[in-house]
Amino acid sequence: MTTPRKRERVVLASRRGARIVRTRVEVQEQTEVGDAMVRGLVRAQLLLSVRLALLTLAILFSIPLVALQVPAFGDATLAGVRLPWIVLGILVYPLLLGVGWIYVRQAERIEQQFVELVDD
Repeated sequence: MTTPRKRERVVLASRRGARIVRTRVEVQEQTEVGDAMVRGLVRAQLLLSVRLALLTLAILFSIPLVALQVPAFGDATLAGVRLPWIVLGILVYPLLLGVGWIYVRQAERIEQQFVELVDD
């Protein structure tokens, strides 16, 4: 009589490899799961753009308000031009470039996280 052998588990494919194919197929075939993943990506980028737009508008609208509240700032002149106009006409462009740079970096980070999620 032979002794019973210990059971052995046989795995045909690693779960991680099967998952990569499934998530990519979900996105490519636009199934409900893939559609939800893409909507999540779009929603994250939309929220990022709305947050940065609100921050930019708050900064831009605060400049005239500061000029109204602080008469020394509103009445100051530089080369015959009032300081609030110089700030609004010249110094705003570096702010807009900075916000654009931040948006691109964050949007790429969100896209990279999406790619990692699909590849995971």
